[in-house]
Amino acid sequence: MPPSTLTDFVPPVIDASRWSEVEPLVTALLQRPIGSPDDLERWLVDRSELDAACSEARADLYIAMTCRTDDQAAAGAWTTYIEETAPRLKPAAYELDNRQAALCDEFRLDAQRYAVIERETKADVELFRPENVPLETELAKLDQEYDAISGAMTVEFDGKERTLPEMARFGEETDRAVRERAWRAVAERRQIDRDRINGVFDRMIALRDRLAYNAGFSDYVAYAYRAKHRFDYGPAQCEAFHDAIERAVVPLVRSIDADRKAELGVGTLRPWDLGVDIRGRAPLRPFDGGEQLYDRTHRVFERMDPSLGSMFATLGAGGQLDLDSRKGKAPGGYQYMRDRSRKPFIFMNAAGLHGDVRTMVHEAGHAFHSLLCRDEPLLHYRHSPIEFAEVASMTMELLTMPEWDEFYPSEEDAGRARREQLEGVVLLLPWIATIDAFQHWLYRNPEHTRDERTSAWIGLVDRFGRGVSWEGLEDFRACLWQRQGHLFGSPFYYVEYGIAQLGALQLWLMSLEHGRPAAIKAYERALALGGSRPLPELFEAAGIEFNFSAPIVERLVGAVRSALDELPA
Repeated sequence: MPPSTLTDFVPPVIDASRWSEVEPLVTALLQRPIGSPDDLERWLVDRSELDAACSEARADLYIAMTCRTDDQAAAGAWTTYIEETAPRLKPAAYELDNRQAALCDEFRLDAQRYAVIERETKADVELFRPENVPLETELAKLDQEYDAISGAMTVEFDGKERTLPEMARFGEETDRAVRERAWRAVAERRQIDRDRINGVFDRMIALRDRLAYNAGFSDYVAYAYRAKHRFDYGPAQCEAFHDAIERAVVPLVRSIDADRKAELGVGTLRPWDLGVDIRGRAPLRPFDGGEQLYDRTHRVFERMDPSLGSMFATLGAGGQLDLDSRKGKAPGGYQYMRDRSRKPFIFMNAAGLHGDVRTMVHEAGHAFHSLLCRDEPLLHYRHSPIEFAEVASMTMELLTMPEWDEFYPSEEDAGRARREQLEGVVLLLPWIATIDAFQHWLYRNPEHTRDERTSAWIGLVDRFGRGVSWEGLEDFRACLWQRQGHLFGSPFYYVEYGIAQLGALQLWLMSLEHGRPAAIKAYERALALGGSRPLPELFEAAGIEFNFSAPIVERLVGAVRSALDELPA
């Protein structure tokens, strides 16, 4: 560890969204004499604090923009940042990375401590091209445009203007006609902006292909794997994962859908039949409003484990939550760590659905991860690879299930929610495979036409899709991918969910076989490492395997099937 983890290198008050305030500190780091390993360790800590200040400034602007996409001041501040400051930070980061890599070669530091940061920094140095900076700026602006288009989508339904997240609750209504009207209203609203979103995506594909070419790669697939530091697996392993999902999971999903069709007594299962309770029971309504969602989730974590309860309580203070859906708010949900103050922020679009409970505990898992490693002096190690970061969140979806009576006093409703969770696990895996396989096709064929893109998409939906009839809805089916925001703002960030889900399922099995306290202890032990160890070692620290081959997929899906057999329908 560094001789001291305290630093006063960055002023206590700084607007790190302004290049004029950051530049002198970058220059000081570039020019500082380094004569020993201790000097280098001090330099790393000071650089980390500057990076944290810059990261938090970006976080604050992004949070403000996504919370109010219709706020011109917030949108303008974000645009100014990505046009003026971010393009200057990228070359500066490269210069710092370049010096850091050279210094690490000159002054050999403890390999156990610094191997990960050295490997990743060298990869970033190798990838950097000055000509890619304006391309990345343009991509960030296009992603903002996608968010603005999506955030502005509302529909008039039953006499009220509603956001698309709010419309999800009507998919659970027992009246099939209401469900169909709601589904069609949302699908037709999305169709209005279909070509506009296609246009945004066309430009993104072309820009990313140029990024890869500029960096010396044959396609964006290879570039993305390197940029995401995927040192421990490659496209071949992901394709094997797709095959495993097709063989082990898709048949179970279609069996679940066949049972649903029979229970509902419908001649054909349609897209609006997937959210309703198969016994005709009223939709699950676990809370009313974001404040109640927070209170009930807090009680869940207090009962689970005192340390988890304490950490969750800190999120309720200081403006660290924005939970309710509203017009003008960007879609989706996220946890964003404010890296200098070391305070996590959770954003979501709660509409009173059980899915919101899953999102809440999922994002809380990310916050736990951030808090458990917050004392790590190096910012680089306060963030882990996404494949393990999502273990932190998905595990909470599974381990909280015994306490869901906080949301559902009725044991019948709590049982329904648990069944929905376990079914959701297996239902999500084919969708992950679909999106990941789609991305591999997109970027291996960057000059494709929109018709070719649609054809590739439909082929993957046929391969991995559910037992649903899309007759007469083909146009809607063809653009389902547009709702997946990761394709726009975070390319190739999706298979990580599948890898992590397998890790989370292993921790869930550990809780069943060895008790939940043992699983929570292993969970917290691994999360405290942040990203300081290679990916397989992070999994090992949690007592689980970094393995997404067919045998482990089959074993874990078999365990879920057995658990579902024990739960009432």
